Amino acid sequence: MQKVVKVALDAMGGDAAPQATVEGAVLAAGEREDIHIFLVGRQEELERELAKHSYDSGRIEVVPASEVIEMAEPPVMAIRKKKDSSIVVGMNLVKAGQADAFVSAGSTGAVLVGAQLIVGRIKGVERPPLAPLLPTERGFSLLVDCGANVDARPSHLVQFAKMGSVYMEHIVGVHNPRVAIVNIGAEEEKGNALVKETFPLLKACGDINFIGSIEARDIPKGEADVIVCDAFVGNVILKLYEGLASTLVHVIKRGMMTSLRSKIGGLLVKPAIKQTMKSFDAEEYGGAPMLGLKGLVMKSHGSSSAREIMHALFQCVSYTQENMNERIMEKITPKGEQEGKDV
Repeated sequence: MQKVVKVALDAMGGDAAPQATVEGAVLAAGEREDIHIFLVGRQEELERELAKHSYDSGRIEVVPASEVIEMAEPPVMAIRKKKDSSIVVGMNLVKAGQADAFVSAGSTGAVLVGAQLIVGRIKGVERPPLAPLLPTERGFSLLVDCGANVDARPSHLVQFAKMGSVYMEHIVGVHNPRVAIVNIGAEEEKGNALVKETFPLLKACGDINFIGSIEARDIPKGEADVIVCDAFVGNVILKLYEGLASTLVHVIKRGMMTSLRSKIGGLLVKPAIKQTMKSFDAEEYGGAPMLGLKGLVMKSHGSSSAREIMHALFQCVSYTQENMNERIMEKITPKGEQEGKDV
């Protein structure tokens, strides 16, 4: 029997909270029996939302937190001052070992700061990256980093590559995942100072399948499984990806309505387009894990629907049951250094 994974969910985080978060928790608990969810937030509001659903009360538990960290608040100050916020209370459950993972669709800055200050890093991990899955022609690629480390060093990117490889192999199921660094050309001598310094380090790594540079236009084609970059570059790629996808859908729909012929054609191809676009839907893959922490922290989109929250919770189950923290530690830290105090 699989271990029951305990996940703390920031029930107050996100544009549609607490309705979407509570519904997502109910959907997740209804789909699988190997998950226990702590709904962290304002008790009365959460109990009122839960009353709208039928669910197993033994697997969804409300943990009171009277405060909410808003999107516009300075992250460090908010984490330090709002001790009874849903983000801080939820992360403290992970720190105390009462929960295996934490999920939030709330303030990205607060989640990133809290993850490092409260949950803490695995020994040997220099900087935990935020790593979303990007849909491609061939399935998915992992983008590491997309928001946590704007000013990265070469050693950080090497660790991103190693942690990303572990994730893609054991969570997504990609054997010997191809690793590439984002660059402005395929040649080794191209790139800025960071890329030029990192390239030979990745090339020398015998424990990853490094295939060289990747240009942004080749990312949607699925030319690599792990896409390595600093968070500034990664965030630009992610936001362009999301914006272009929604724009293309809008333009295609508008084009289908231009004439009677296009309307008829649109009706004929609609099922095929709908099925194709489903693979590009963020709801289908949940959130982005922050790799390299002592406990899993998963960041979902601020606009997350109930289904996206559900899939983020499912990711937490897979991550924990695959012993990802132990696998990352083995990849990052030499065996002789794995014991001892945490960094």
